[in-house]
Order: sequence, then structure tokens, then C-alpha cells
Amino acid sequence: MDILLIGSGGREHALAWKLAQSPQLGTLYAAPGNPGIGQFARLADLDAGDQDAVAAFCRDKGIGLVVVGPEVPLVSGLADRLEAEGFAVFGPSASAARLEGSKGFTKDLCSLNDIPTARYQRFNNAPDARAAIADRPGPIVIKADGLAAGKGVTIAETRAEANAAIDACFDGEFGGAGAELVIEEFLEGEEASLFCICDGHRALLFGTAQDHKRAFDGDRGPNTGGMGAYSPAIGLSEAQIARVMREIIEPTMRGMANQGAPFKGVLYAGLMLTDAGPQLIEYNVRFGDPECQVLMMRLKSDLLPILLAAAKGDLSGVTPEWSSARALTIVMASNGYPGAYEKGTVIASLPETGDETMIFHAGTARDGDRLTATGGRVLNVTALGDTVHAAARNAYDLLAGVEWDNGFWRSDIGHKAIMREEG
Repeated sequence: MDILLIGSGGREHALAWKLAQSPQLGTLYAAPGNPGIGQFARLADLDAGDQDAVAAFCRDKGIGLVVVGPEVPLVSGLADRLEAEGFAVFGPSASAARLEGSKGFTKDLCSLNDIPTARYQRFNNAPDARAAIADRPGPIVIKADGLAAGKGVTIAETRAEANAAIDACFDGEFGGAGAELVIEEFLEGEEASLFCICDGHRALLFGTAQDHKRAFDGDRGPNTGGMGAYSPAIGLSEAQIARVMREIIEPTMRGMANQGAPFKGVLYAGLMLTDAGPQLIEYNVRFGDPECQVLMMRLKSDLLPILLAAAKGDLSGVTPEWSSARALTIVMASNGYPGAYEKGTVIASLPETGDETMIFHAGTARDGDRLTATGGRVLNVTALGDTVHAAARNAYDLLAGVEWDNGFWRSDIGHKAIMREEG
């Protein structure tokens, strides 16, 4: 079977790496891809935002399955367009992708279906939003309603910071994503991520992970798209996972179906493990990045038939098999990220990887014979280990062999899990 993979980041490199291992794969195409993805796929100069061009490519190449990595094409309706032409697509419709495309939509869905989440209010103007927090102590959570590349959330410690975040949204810092915003209560607890593969009717548990959103060691600094992750999430017990499936995932699947928007693809639940039980922070409608990287390292099953079964609407009989090992990934980012950063800096050398290590390319390009950094998040240095501590040691040992003068990274990925392992 020939497959088209949409995307160009570390998530898509991990998906390409895993799909390439399938005996069912014919040719893997990737659009636009990156140098790492190019080791496993034929790269296509194709703009995912041009749905006519993507459909024409699929017809020309006889594509059997389209796997959409990033959220923007999904929210824009790429899956709808391709399915209308008869192509199997792994990814939700535009109406189902509202779970990520609009935080307000998701909060309203939670309210309608008694899904545990933080109390919230929605606003479409700054004066009303400011008035709503006039007497509220910090911390206060301010979220741009739409897609903001992981940077539209502010946890404000003071009202002054909250007001600045409100103004940033309505002054256009996040473009159209900030035309509306959500103000939430701050939840105390430990964060974790849970993933399900969905076929429109059922949700199949597909692993857990814990991301590290803050830019700097000790969970300090601004929020980013993710500076590292490990899997499985030690903070999520089997009992908690069962509760998340029962109280959060299954009501969401029913609620979306009742709205005429059955969900197919990856349902990624960002959770807060509070004293009152797991609560939903937000949904994403695609694999997390960098969580996908650690999930793919641990997945023993062939990925292709799982994605195809979901795309065709029937996951019955599918049971993913997982390695008992822990996986951990460290994001190497360009100096200055998540703010302004220099592009085109040279990555002089990458170390060799083995059966239990991998470096996924997230923001790289070729300039002649040189590998260059073109993004904020550039490389995902990833390793397996019997424990999170061992996986971290293996990943940091591998990272030491990367020759790139303009990069920075956190030195404490997995630190909470390691402390828990060590008692």
C-alpha cells in the first residue's frame, strides 16, 4: 500500500520511521517532509493547505492511505476533502477537529456531557474579560481560543499578567486564534497525556506520556510546544487510566457522535491529575509532538494496519502491543526559542544511533551538503531504557555527540519520574 504522510516535524519523522517498518508498505510519500523523513520516504513538494493539489497527488500516485500529522490541515478540512474523493484518511473531519481548533467548543462539550474539567468563561472582547478577573487572585489561566502552535496559553500569577495576556490575544499576537479567549480556573496537580486511536465509534487506548512544556530546567520560563517527554506516564495508574476512559474519553466520543461529528484519528487528552481525580485540560486531535516520538519507540505492533483500521471505521480486533521499556526524548531547540531565533545555523554532526536510540528531525533542512536548523525545535534525541532514569541517561549520552553550536535543551527531562523511581 502506498501512503502519503502530511507534515514536516519530529512527530512526522517518528511516524515515517515506524511506518517504514511495515511489511504492508509499498511507497511512503511525505509532504513536505524534512531530511530525516527523507531517509524513509519520497519527499513531495506539496502544500497541505492546497487541498486541490493534495487530492490530485493522491489520484496520481494511487494513494491507499493519507496520514495527516499536524493539526492545521485537519482543522481546515483536508480529511473531509480527501474522503469525499474516496481516499482513506487517518485524521478527523473539520467538525470533529474543533476539539482542538476551538478551546471554547471543547469546554462547552465538557459542560454538556459532564466531563470533569476546570470552570471557565468565554469572551470575545478585552473589557469583559478584564472585568471578569477584576477580583480574582492568581494564578489565572488565559487561553486563546484557536490554534496558536502551543503558545496561546498563559498561566498568569497576577491580575496584571492576566490583563497583559488578554490584551495580547485581542491585539492580534496570535492572529485569528485570539479573536476569542477562554479564562479558566487554575488546577493543581500533575500533568499527563493519554492517547486514543478512534474509529468514530470506539476509542482504543494508545499509550500515555508526560510532556515538559516550560522552556527551562525546573519547569521555569515560557510555555513552548514541548521540550521533552517520556512514556509511559508514571503518574497515571491503571485505575486512573480506567477512570479517564470512563469519565472523559467515552463521554467525549458519545458527545461528538450526538453532534453529528463522530471522531476518527488520534484523540490526545491533556490531563491534570488533581486530588478530586483526573480532569481534562485540553484536547488535541493529532499525535503530540514530542510525545509521538516516545510512543513510536515503545510500539511493538505494526502501525500501518492500526491507522488503516481507524481510517476505515473499524478497530474491532486491534490490540496494540507495547514494549515494557521506558522511552524518553529531549528536544534540542534554537537559542531564543520560543521567542525569536536565528535560522540556518549549521548542525555539524550527528552521532550514530542504534536499536534503542533515534534522533528525530523536527526543524532541519539541507543546504547543499550541510544540515541546517530551520525551526525553533530542531532535533528530538530519543532513547529507550529499563527505567526512566536509564532512558534519560541513554538519551543525554546520545545528545553529547550532537555538534551544533546554536542549540539549547533542558537537562532535567523526566526528573519527576526519576525521583519517583528512586523513592
